[in-house]
Amino acid sequence: MKILILNGSPRPRGNTSYALSAIAEGISENTEHEVEILNVTRLKVSGCVACNACAKNGGDCIIKDDTKSVIDKVYAADFVIFGSPVYYFGISSQLKAVLDKFHSKSALFKNQNKKLGAVVVGADPLTERQYGLIQEHFNCVCEYLGWEKVFGLSYSAEEPGELQKSVSAEQELKELWKLL
Repeated sequence: MKILILNGSPRPRGNTSYALSAIAEGISENTEHEVEILNVTRLKVSGCVACNACAKNGGDCIIKDDTKSVIDKVYAADFVIFGSPVYYFGISSQLKAVLDKFHSKSALFKNQNKKLGAVVVGADPLTERQYGLIQEHFNCVCEYLGWEKVFGLSYSAEEPGELQKSVSAEQELKELWKLL
């Protein structure tokens, strides 16, 4: 199984990056699955301009940026895990740009029975609305594409390294491989 982890955090040592690394470590240590973490904040992915050229050419965005390479990786994966910090009540703009570019292969994605996971880390308490809004966004993506959302986890961790101090969070993240 190919597992693609899309990291939407620009902080290489931040809580989201830590969470995704812990997931990848758990998978690698306990399975033979192929795992790749792709930090989308290091890519150049412009916003979708709704030109619909992708609908006429088989699903490739015609904008000259990193869209094709990341969307092709999503297409090749069996399981896609999204990770994002909470930025202004939603996912990071870099991850949102990638998600918007799913439009280029929507018809093809609908023929795949992929699995999806989402990990969200924010500074506010978990009782705040943004966590539910983000998880519902991923529920809608799965419903539209016919994918299965296997997990949606939210964590509250404001300071860099804060999530690493949580033994229960580390255990939960490293054991997500059991859901694959």
